[in-house]
Amino acid sequence: MRNARATYLAWVRDELLLAGLLGAALILFLASPGRRGPYVLPNLRLFLDSAVLCVSLIVCVLAYVRFGVDRRRFDLYLLCGFFVTAATTLAFSIAPVLDGGSIGPAEEWASIGGRLVAAALVAAAPFTSGRIERRLYAVVAPGALAVFLSVLWSVCHSLGGLPLLTPDRHAPDLLVASVAVQALFGLAALVGFGLRYRTHGEDLDRWLAFCTTIWLFSELQAVFTPPLSGEYVSQSDFLRLLSYGLLLVGVWGAIRAAETGRVVAEERARVAREIHDGLAQYLFAVSTQASLIASGADLDKALPRLRDAATAAQQEARFAVLALSSAGGSAQFDSALSRYVDFLTADGELDVDLEIERAVELGPDEQIEIFRIVQEGLANVRRHANARRATVLIGLRDGQRVVRIVDDGEGFVEEADGRGQGLRNIRTRAAAIGGAFRLVSRPGSGTSLEVVLRA
Repeated sequence: MRNARATYLAWVRDELLLAGLLGAALILFLASPGRRGPYVLPNLRLFLDSAVLCVSLIVCVLAYVRFGVDRRRFDLYLLCGFFVTAATTLAFSIAPVLDGGSIGPAEEWASIGGRLVAAALVAAAPFTSGRIERRLYAVVAPGALAVFLSVLWSVCHSLGGLPLLTPDRHAPDLLVASVAVQALFGLAALVGFGLRYRTHGEDLDRWLAFCTTIWLFSELQAVFTPPLSGEYVSQSDFLRLLSYGLLLVGVWGAIRAAETGRVVAEERARVAREIHDGLAQYLFAVSTQASLIASGADLDKALPRLRDAATAAQQEARFAVLALSSAGGSAQFDSALSRYVDFLTADGELDVDLEIERAVELGPDEQIEIFRIVQEGLANVRRHANARRATVLIGLRDGQRVVRIVDDGEGFVEEADGRGQGLRNIRTRAAAIGGAFRLVSRPGSGTSLEVVLRA
């Protein structure tokens, strides 16, 4: 709790510092009327619009992925807001000038309307809560907004007498009012993302708050230098680009954090599955033998079984620890597999020759899966093959890392055999670590099972 509060207070400090710097720049901007004028830089304006388009599309993808997982209204509003920004920028600012043409009054005013709608959606996002059951909304809502933008352009195109936005013309009151409303939306978004960050502590909300702070001051500057046609660039355009650049940093951090969280969740699920499939079974055997002893079973027979089960459970516990370690090393793996083979062959029913070449390097994810593959393979040999001898090789062959289990049993025809679950498990485990599975077996000639590991 203290760490969360300290992190939030640090964000407040940084936010105040950023707002102070931007406020000082705004005062300097207002104090120098002669430097407010726009600049005729059509190529730079095209570059700025292209950068805004790219960042908006990236945020759309992130919001779509997040909405697909959690179905949160917050992500849907973000998706719609930045979709409108991307669509408006592409349709009304970039596309008209790509073939050497110019932006007309209809495109200029449609762009203003689209930006106003986008600002409203982004400002509303942090104040939404709850979930939406249907993922289809992530497609329907942007589609409806695209239709709205088309209608908006048609209306602007059909209206006659729309003023061309150039410096030699007085900015219409409607234009100044729309920019002022966008500034109010920026203030609302800043407050909303700040409150969300205090409540949820999500890193994306922190970056969105920083982004909307710069966006707010860019709109405040735009009040005094209203938007012009696509040939002009003003100071507010540079601030807007800076806000989108900061947003891109935040989005990249959110993507990395989401990927890290997914990997951690998958690793935890895998380890939990391994403990359930391995350690729990041996502990059940220990409990069974202890119950037999408590019921008066022959100690000469029950105690060795209890000791063997406890040894196996201890080995499984060590291997579960190995699965949790990101740097388990090969020594633990070699020892664990050797002890398992010793335990398996203690009754003399099967002779296993285990060879692990020192040159082979195995990742932690590969070690646990290979252990299970060997365990499953040798269990199949004992149960079904009627073999006296098996060979397990983990080494290098023709530059490839391979795991090979060969027995001298009676063999089988795989398609006609009903004992396929064990082989399916081996295939699944091999695929989980990017390995290729191959099986060769003929009746009377034994079985050869091989897994070629990823490069």
